[in-house]
Amino acid sequence: MLSGARVLVADDDPLLLESVADALISLGADVIRATSGEELVEQLASEGPFDLVVTDVGMPWMSGLMAIHAARSAGIRQAVIIMTAREDERIPAQVQALGPDALFLRKPFGLSELGAAASMLLESRPAPAGQKDE
Repeated sequence: MLSGARVLVADDDPLLLESVADALISLGADVIRATSGEELVEQLASEGPFDLVVTDVGMPWMSGLMAIHAARSAGIRQAVIIMTAREDERIPAQVQALGPDALFLRKPFGLSELGAAASMLLESRPAPAGQKDE
């Protein structure tokens, strides 16, 4: 399903970080973890490129949304799933403003919902240079 996809997962909640990472690994993804917005930006810079980033909104120092905006301002663009349990009605609109390669998931969500969102984003990405769609 996600075979060979490089995915960066960021969440400051260790249990949720591991649950999301394990779910994506079980679908075939190669997962790198980050425990803060700062580490998310560092991993994007040092370990990228990634096919997909899955990040929580609420993290200390820098939110997931701030980290994605910073990355995109620096020219780093990848598909992203933004997840949160916050009841802030502005967040879905902020995610939508990131473009068609960004999806919003409200916590709690099922791991099948996460898998479906990741698959949809990865299937819609352009083929890497030199590869043709079949």
